[in-house]
Amino acid sequence: MTSTEEPQWLTAEEQGAWLALSSLVMKLDVALDTQLRRDAGLGHFEYTVLASLSEAPGRTLRMSELAMLAHGSLPRLSQAVARLEKRNWVRRAPDPADGRYTLATLTEEGLDKVVATAPGHVREVRRLIFDPLGKTQVQQLATIGHRVIRAIDAAD
Repeated sequence: MTSTEEPQWLTAEEQGAWLALSSLVMKLDVALDTQLRRDAGLGHFEYTVLASLSEAPGRTLRMSELAMLAHGSLPRLSQAVARLEKRNWVRRAPDPADGRYTLATLTEEGLDKVVATAPGHVREVRRLIFDPLGKTQVQQLATIGHRVIRAIDAAD
């Protein structure tokens, strides 16, 4: 779009949908972060890092891969992993296959933290997202989410 073109303004219906989605994204992250901090002493992003490592082969990932899975930048991930290392939940080491990369590994204590934290987290996700929706709405939510993510990924 050039600066002389008139923007394609949102319709009233689109504006309502956009405001609902925007509010949902912001409020959901805050709600999940609040629950995790209250019940487990860690933030939503940190929990996502631990959970991603718990599902990885050998509970180990390159930091660059982990950043993508956790939907965060490398600097944000490095800060979070440093906090997790202090709690002995994650350890970092050079990748023996390619020293240019750093590996993050979930420790046994970190796995114990994920196992202890997951039930409360999933209860909150269920309460906030799935309990208010019917089965068809859950399927629609998944379809819509995947479409929007594909559009975002295509723009990158």
